[in-house]
Amino acid sequence: MASALALGRARSDIDVMSRAGLPLLHFADEAAAALQTAVPFVAACLSTLDPATAMVSSTAKLGALTGRNEGDILWAQIEYGGDDPTTYSAMLAAGEVALGLHEATAGEVERSPRMAQLLRPQFDFHDEARAVFTDRNGSWGAFAVFRGSDDAPFSPDEIAFIAAVAPAFTRGIRTGLLAQQGSVDEPPAAGPAVVVIDAHDRIVQSSPAAEQQLRQVSAAAGMGDPLVAVQALVSAARRLTRSESDRMPRVRVRRHDGVWLVLQAAPLGGSGDRAGDVVVTIEQARPQEVVDLVAAAFGLTVREREVVGMVLRGADTREIAGAMHLSPYTVQDHLKSVFDKAGVTSRRELVSRAYFDQFARSAAELGPGGWQASAT
Repeated sequence: MASALALGRARSDIDVMSRAGLPLLHFADEAAAALQTAVPFVAACLSTLDPATAMVSSTAKLGALTGRNEGDILWAQIEYGGDDPTTYSAMLAAGEVALGLHEATAGEVERSPRMAQLLRPQFDFHDEARAVFTDRNGSWGAFAVFRGSDDAPFSPDEIAFIAAVAPAFTRGIRTGLLAQQGSVDEPPAAGPAVVVIDAHDRIVQSSPAAEQQLRQVSAAAGMGDPLVAVQALVSAARRLTRSESDRMPRVRVRRHDGVWLVLQAAPLGGSGDRAGDVVVTIEQARPQEVVDLVAAAFGLTVREREVVGMVLRGADTREIAGAMHLSPYTVQDHLKSVFDKAGVTSRRELVSRAYFDQFARSAAELGPGGWQASAT
């Protein structure tokens, strides 16, 4: 374990980074480097989660895992298709912020399917510490760090330190999701975006639109294979079929250009070779499907969120005031507070900051009475 001075410096550094509004990958790199000074590791994987469903939406690899995507699909199958008590979902259900695999299995780490089938045979990792990053709005991300055969297992004190910095990681991930803007650089392919996965977890059919959407998700430098999110949904859908879950798998994912997508999976009926097929649909998210992400990321109050929702529907100040039974001056006050928290000066900037070009273009079309109007 690092010295008290090193622990204090690492904790302070991570806290400062989490408040700096860094883009997600920048925050991941910097925060992981600070963590490593206190809790050494040979590799790490940061995952973003949809706070509403705890499904993985993206991954970033660090250290010895940088650029290595082999095993990602197997990881998703194990993480979302089984009942290992050390999965992120199980940790969330148990209210457990951080754990070490060596400690959780009393030293018998290969009791974990993740260790026995993936981490040890493919990467020669011999221990894993993981944490989930949550707040009152849900689970925003998760972090796993690894040690090799020559390293000591993660100690209880090290696990406790990871749990102590979890709130800062939560803050950094939450704000990092909206800190990086992009532009839509490819016209959308025609038709629905659909992928069909067979009972052996192979893609047997996909539409051109689906291939384009997944390609645009994977274009973000440093992020993992988007098929991880697809496979996670498929594995969760199979649990639904077995009555081991009652929730239809769904996740919101951000493309490299900032556009939000909604991916959903559902089991298909069929017989013979088609038995066990799962369909994954991909659609651009509507504003109301990401407003809670934005509200949480900016720390908006309930009233401020309601105002933003009305803005997204193209309402002007007078219409917002009438619908919410407020005076126009009160609406203006709420808008000014929202602008301060989001770091913008107009409705148009707010839409661009929060929802990127997919909604900014629609906002501009509404004219001076809608999104494009300023708050003052």
